[in-house]
Amino acid sequence: MSGLLAILLPIAGLFFASSAAAQEADGERLFRQRCAACHNVKPGQNKMGPQLLGVIGRTAGSVEGANYSDAMQSSGITWDRQSLDTFLAAPSQMMRGTRMTVSVPNAAQRAAIIDYLESQSPD
Repeated sequence: MSGLLAILLPIAGLFFASSAAAQEADGERLFRQRCAACHNVKPGQNKMGPQLLGVIGRTAGSVEGANYSDAMQSSGITWDRQSLDTFLAAPSQMMRGTRMTVSVPNAAQRAAIIDYLESQSPD
């Protein structure tokens, strides 16, 4: 039996990505499903919402050329993991007057999306 395991384990490794790579892929997939209709991660390419490349550490309402609500522009928020998590869970509860209507109620999905956004570096 141990000989069979020695053969099957390396083969299984070809089919199952490492957990970090799987999470990033899951975050990218969730981003495409939940966010990409209004946002992207390409510099200088805003859609209905601003591009999100480098959103972690950025002041809310500060992407040039993006069409922000007054609420977003005057929020004074600097995006970090916690503020993004709170916002994605219930945008209008965190920021009255925001134009963001999509929420992500599932905490694991929010974390995966935030991980993906954090992995997208403008450098």
